[in-house]
Amino acid sequence: MTDTTDTKRRRTRRILIGSGIAVVLCTLLSATVIAPWVDRQRAPEAPRSSELQETLDSLVDEGFPGALAAVTSPTGEVTDYTAGVAELGSDTAPPADGYVRIGSNTKMFTAVIILQLVDDGLVELDEPVASYLPGLLEGYDVDGTTITVRQLLQHTSGLPNYTGPIVGELDTTRYQYMSPRDLVDIAFTMPVSFAPGEKWEYSNTNYILAGLIAEKVTGRPLVNQITERIIEPLHLTETSFPEPGDTTMPEPHAVGYYSAPGENAEDFTTLDPSWAWAAGQMIATPSDLNRFMIGLLDGKLMSDDALAEMQSTIPAPDLWEGAEYGLGLTSYPLSCGGVAWGHGGDIPGYETRNAATTDGRAATIAVTNLPGSITADEDEAYRIATDVSMSVDVALCE
Repeated sequence: MTDTTDTKRRRTRRILIGSGIAVVLCTLLSATVIAPWVDRQRAPEAPRSSELQETLDSLVDEGFPGALAAVTSPTGEVTDYTAGVAELGSDTAPPADGYVRIGSNTKMFTAVIILQLVDDGLVELDEPVASYLPGLLEGYDVDGTTITVRQLLQHTSGLPNYTGPIVGELDTTRYQYMSPRDLVDIAFTMPVSFAPGEKWEYSNTNYILAGLIAEKVTGRPLVNQITERIIEPLHLTETSFPEPGDTTMPEPHAVGYYSAPGENAEDFTTLDPSWAWAAGQMIATPSDLNRFMIGLLDGKLMSDDALAEMQSTIPAPDLWEGAEYGLGLTSYPLSCGGVAWGHGGDIPGYETRNAATTDGRAATIAVTNLPGSITADEDEAYRIATDVSMSVDVALCE
């Protein structure tokens, strides 16, 4: 089945309007990693993929200032790639395996926390949101007794997406701290999209509520839970959830750019990511994101039953042909056969796409702008976004 022009434009609008946290083409990961868990090690002697390098070079030719990638082998060896420049006006290459904002990949981490709490007996997936956040949604045109935790994680709640108004006002909101309750308030200036469970539709609001549930039932900040339950056990030394007020990026990093469609790119490396919170606040390197995905799919973060729930998918027709969405994971077929699982993330400055395969390979690609900032032509922006996503397929299917 081919995409109609209207469908492409609808998806591209999500890139332009909801670009704060990957709203479309949130790709890739894999099904069941069976390779042994090994410590990461750089492998300069490993053969580099000329096709992947050419693909990254072509992304730069399409208008991205820089591109970087990390490919992890089944034995844990990491091969790094870069293309373009670290900063416009320079001839310095992006730092190999440099830090990037990973946007909606944060949703995988938030979903893991909720599923760990399911394992702990503190949360039930089919329990209403109101059971955990009593009174939170009172005063809104929303009935928290009819929306379940599962529907939040699966994007079937019908809740409106709060990010559009924020991204549309980045000149004033870029350095503004926003609390989770502020984000809920913004969301419910808009009507609900549909009755809970009626269909699938991506909404960052779902994961703000999921983060609030995690904090409510544990009495602990979400940042501490992600750090103690995921980052430390998996030794993700290059992954972080920025503290309130932290607008900086760790070194080394390439400059991240953003602009209104068709306008000159602006340095957007620094910003207050609190408006993304449980839906997209985190920072990591490509190799660390690979390490997280492998650990997740290898069952190191939750019970087998919980992982099966996470990988229980429904069709997500607004993404692309063959895409399905589970609980914080997207599945789709690889061109070389097999199933990929994952997410991806967009936030002003950086776009990431990432995946792992059933034999334990993993790949993360990052570019230092968003497709909708490169061109005002919606069809062209959609094509460029597709090229970024397909670069992961190249990395895994050679």
